[in-house]
Amino acid sequence: MAVRRRSGWYNHTMKREPAEILKDALALPSEARAALAGSLLESLDTEVDEEAEAAWATEVNRRVTELDSGAVKTMRWSEVRRRLAGR
Repeated sequence: MAVRRRSGWYNHTMKREPAEILKDALALPSEARAALAGSLLESLDTEVDEEAEAAWATEVNRRVTELDSGAVKTMRWSEVRRRLAGR
């Protein structure tokens, strides 16, 4: 809601409790929740470590190459969880 103050126009929003925001966020479709989660995590990164970014880019490219070549295969998340639980 736009409110006129002496200093000009600004958006006035009511403060909401984090639990209420979380409840609303959890009601979103999974793709929207994933996008929101990504945006929230990204907002926490105030500094960029160029070396870490370069290392991750190298690692991602290596993994994609392995997948594309057939050197490694994917598995369902349920299988990963089952294997981890068995350790």
